[in-house]
Amino acid sequence: MFRARVLLGAPPAVVILALSGCSSHWGCTDTTAERGEAGVSVQVEDTSGRRLGVTAEVVGWRLERHPQVPSEGDKVHFHYRFDGAAPASGPAVDTCAVDSERVALGCQTVSSSGAWPEPDGSLTGDDWLAVEHPEQVAEVLMIPNDQSYGRRPTCEQDIKDGGGMHPPKPAGRGDQL
Repeated sequence: MFRARVLLGAPPAVVILALSGCSSHWGCTDTTAERGEAGVSVQVEDTSGRRLGVTAEVVGWRLERHPQVPSEGDKVHFHYRFDGAAPASGPAVDTCAVDSERVALGCQTVSSSGAWPEPDGSLTGDDWLAVEHPEQVAEVLMIPNDQSYGRRPTCEQDIKDGGGMHPPKPAGRGDQL
């Protein structure tokens, strides 16, 4: 009853907004950042393209058998480094093994929070990439877009709190980098 009295004296635009509730898509928009240029060393950037003051770098890689699953054959064992990242919760970037044409053969996201602190303040780590044809790997590259906050809800998932700028879709096999 109180709601009806309030709406009777309200302008029509306010009545429409009040009655529409959270079911309207009005005001909720999803946008996706453009994928940055992949490289061996990249300046990590947020969804607006602003650099975060963090460098992510592949410091080395080689093909070898994983010691826990040697029967699976060669995998790409790579070492990485983050400079300028916070140890507890820093950025995450996609890392991909690519062929000579820079086509991704396998990718995964690596996070600075999963790396170990070094005396110089950097964070270092290593990981493995499984690729179908390891003999085709020519390079291991990182993509500068920070993926650490990519789990923000979309408008479709949460009309009230979703939306906004999202990182690009994570890189995957077959993507041209």
